[in-house]
Amino acid sequence: MAASSLASSPILASNIAVPPPPPPPPPPPLPMMPSKGSVPAPPPTKPLKNGAAPPPPPPPPPLPMMPLKGSVPPPPPPKPLKNGAAPPPPLPMMPLKGSVPAPPPPVPLKNGAAPPLPPPLFGAAKNLGPKRPTTRLKRSAQMGNLYRVLKKKMEGTNQEGPIPEGRSSQARRGLTGNSNGGKQGMADTIAEITKKSSYFQQIEKDVKKHAKSIMEVKGAITNFQTKDMTELLKFHKYVESHLEDLIDEGQVLARFEGFPTKKLETLRTAAALYLKLDAIVTNLKIWKVVAPLSQLLDRIEHYFNKIKGEVEAFERTKDEEAKKFQTHSINFDFNIIIRIKESMVDVSSSCMELALQQERREMKAVENKKTPGSKTERPTKDCTTKLLWKTFHFAFRVYTFAGGQDDRAEQLTRELALQIESNLQHQ
Repeated sequence: MAASSLASSPILASNIAVPPPPPPPPPPPLPMMPSKGSVPAPPPTKPLKNGAAPPPPPPPPPLPMMPLKGSVPPPPPPKPLKNGAAPPPPLPMMPLKGSVPAPPPPVPLKNGAAPPLPPPLFGAAKNLGPKRPTTRLKRSAQMGNLYRVLKKKMEGTNQEGPIPEGRSSQARRGLTGNSNGGKQGMADTIAEITKKSSYFQQIEKDVKKHAKSIMEVKGAITNFQTKDMTELLKFHKYVESHLEDLIDEGQVLARFEGFPTKKLETLRTAAALYLKLDAIVTNLKIWKVVAPLSQLLDRIEHYFNKIKGEVEAFERTKDEEAKKFQTHSINFDFNIIIRIKESMVDVSSSCMELALQQERREMKAVENKKTPGSKTERPTKDCTTKLLWKTFHFAFRVYTFAGGQDDRAEQLTRELALQIESNLQHQ
């Protein structure tokens, strides 16, 4: 009763605050007109019952991409087929002008085998040219430096590289000369005058007498091909044995139509060239390296100057000669050039061994003398050092010519350089 009376009292009711009414809801936004080319906004989400959160709106559809100028539009998506069958593969796209077409997809193999490797790209294949010949000679890391140091000490100059040498006449001429051509045109121009000549009568006799053997040689030369130089020399000897009795080979062979005259000349050139180069190898292998060292160096340097010009001239025309030989089915063995250089290095190493042996004998003889510091030793020491330097200089020229040296020459040049420097310090 007391509480109800207090609530109904007008005085107390005026002291109690009354909350204001809630504001009216805002008006709904006006619908926006979509602009040209824009995507309309999604409709508002409806409120769910029980206060559940509304699901997120779906993403907007992707904008269609305009194809670039000159590009090919993508193909439409394949239509689903009945019975769940896989759609056929899309048609290949035509390549643009100037573009490289894509390689075809690999064909699936049975039993899970790995597909074969793709072929190499254009220009990625290795050069299939002739292999470089193998040799035991190699470039030296010390030879050039030892030569420059010793040259400065012996000759008082710091000029780098080998001493320039004059080109020999053999280098200008080369190993191969111009071959003599046929002489069959002569017979046509003087046929009327020489019908009664005994010389041309002998030519006609040779044509009849040696016709069978010449036809055999003709067929053998036409079918001949080899890579073996021994077989080349043997066949060359066989051909010459059948043609050496002709009074005039050119006139006689001109009577046989289709005789391989050019191949015959190439065969002779190849055989003569190989015989000459092989003779150089033989001479170097049998070269006697004996004292006195000074005379030995004079002889071997003279021979080295001769063959150096010939070999270098041949190396300049080697590619041209190889093509000419291969045109007539003759594969010339150019490894003989490597054998010449290796043999020259062997002779140079033998000269260095002889120089070191001679120096050790002289040093031992000096040590056995009672007065090792006498004035008579100085000239002998100077001459010995100059001879050692001459030997080293020759070895450096051979090294430059051969393009390298083997382990034996490498060790000997080091020992010889140390000996020269030791002599210079004790002078």
